[in-house]
Amino acid sequence: MKALFFERFGNADVLQYGELPDPVQHDGHAIVRTAAIGLNFADVYRRRGNYHLAGKPPYVAGYEAAGTIERLAADAPTSLRIGDRVAFADSPHANAELVSVAYDKLIPLPDDIAFDTAAAVLLQGLTAQYLTRDSYRVAAGDVAVVHAAAGGVGLLLVQLLVHAGARVIAFASAETKCAAAREYGAHEAFTYDDGWPQRALGASVIYDSIGTTLDASIAAIKTGGTVVFYGFAGGDPKPVDPRVLMDGSKRLIGGDLWNVLTSHEERVTRANELFALIRSGALRVPIAARYALADGSQAHAFLESRSAIGKVLLNP
Repeated sequence: MKALFFERFGNADVLQYGELPDPVQHDGHAIVRTAAIGLNFADVYRRRGNYHLAGKPPYVAGYEAAGTIERLAADAPTSLRIGDRVAFADSPHANAELVSVAYDKLIPLPDDIAFDTAAAVLLQGLTAQYLTRDSYRVAAGDVAVVHAAAGGVGLLLVQLLVHAGARVIAFASAETKCAAAREYGAHEAFTYDDGWPQRALGASVIYDSIGTTLDASIAAIKTGGTVVFYGFAGGDPKPVDPRVLMDGSKRLIGGDLWNVLTSHEERVTRANELFALIRSGALRVPIAARYALADGSQAHAFLESRSAIGKVLLNP
């Protein structure tokens, strides 16, 4: 099979495209032929050596893709058949034509959800979904602040918050990204140079994926408000003094998708909720660019430029 891989850590130019052995068929796993692969910053961090990687090189990154089942083991459940359209959000080595995926991580793909759409929405859409439901249950009338609002999670998060009835204030690094946040439903959008802490004052909830903004986010929320911390794209946050939370009756909660996707049923139920929102038009899935898997190094460089508005996809 063809795959995108690397044998040493470094910049995007360490990526190679070429032949690797097909994945071995194991009980409990299907072999999926990918049609669309989602590129995420986690793939960049793995390539750089920031994230732990098991095994030995060559390393194949990627955790998210959509395609069709090519092979099944003898123990496959009767609900799965060769040729079925499926997607997954949390199975390794996705940057390849063929991927071995555990049965419980396979998400059946409805005929009206395109492969590109599934690969673009699952990982980040499921993240935005649990942020608005599990980390903090958004209610009509809430004022919600979204950091990095034009990012892959950000634009989906904005839409889910608006759908839940919140008033959304978005922040982004450039006016073009603010315009995108407004296009996808944000009621207001500002750059970080435009006095963001003052504009966030009194928010019910602030979604912080920047890290270095965490102390200002805690200061800005209203008494009894909540900050949801789920990333540190801008660097590690300063230590939080718990007395600040006590004095303002404020809440700080962390979030991680892998604490939510605990079963096959959870994966399928939550994914189907996203598909229903897409079907109804309540959730649009922005795709910034599509690259051939062979041009994966260019795709990585584009993602790292932070100019992408929406998802970057790889197509085998």
